[in-house]
Amino acid sequence: MIILGAILLIIGLVAGISILTTIGGILLVVGVILTILGAVGRPIGRRTYY
Repeated sequence: MIILGAILLIIGLVAGISILTTIGGILLVVGVILTILGAVGRPIGRRTYY
C-alpha cells in the first residue's frame, strides 16, 4: 500500500492530476499507520502484521 501510494503521488505530481496526488497521499498515510501499528504488535482486523 505504501509503494502504490508513493507511485500514485509521484505520477499525480508529475502529470499535474490532483486526484491522483490526493489518493496517493491518502494511501501513503494509511499504509504507514498500518505498518507502525503492525510493528508494535497491535492487531488490526485480526491481523498482527501488514
